[in-house]
Amino acid sequence: MAHLDQLDKQILSIISKDARVAFLEVARICKVSGAAIHQRIQRLVNLGVIKGSEFVLNPSEIGYDTCAFVGIYLKQASDFDRVMAQLQEIPEIVECHVTTGGYDMFVKLYGRNNAHLMEILKDKIRPLDLQRTETIISFNEAFKRQMLIPE
Repeated sequence: MAHLDQLDKQILSIISKDARVAFLEVARICKVSGAAIHQRIQRLVNLGVIKGSEFVLNPSEIGYDTCAFVGIYLKQASDFDRVMAQLQEIPEIVECHVTTGGYDMFVKLYGRNNAHLMEILKDKIRPLDLQRTETIISFNEAFKRQMLIPE
C-alpha cells in the first residue's frame, strides 16, 4: 500500500469526484502550484494509486438497456486462462472478477435487450465449454461510487 500524505488525500478526493477538473483548479483548492499537482498526480499514477481516467458512457443511452451478471463455474481450474482470454473477446462483457465462494468467475455484461442477452449467453458464453453459468439481470444500478480516501 502506498503512503499517502494529507495533500495526496486532498488531491484524490477532488479528482475522484470530477476527473475532468483542471490541475490549476486542484492547485487553487489545495493552495499549491500547478506543477506540484502535476507531479503529485504523476507520482500517484506511477505508484498505481490512480489507475487512469475515463469518460463513462451511459449504456442505455447508446442502446444497451439490459445489464446482467453471470456467475461462471469452470469444469476445472486449469481452464481459467483459456476462459479468461475467451471472455475478453466478448465486447458486451465490461467486467470480469475472479471470486471465492460458489463461482469461479463473475462477469458483468450489457445487452441491447433481453433477446440480445439471450443471444450473448447462447452464442458467445455457452460455447466456452464451461461447467455451467447462473445469470442475474439487474433492474437498476442503485448507486456506484469511488472508494473513500483513507484517513
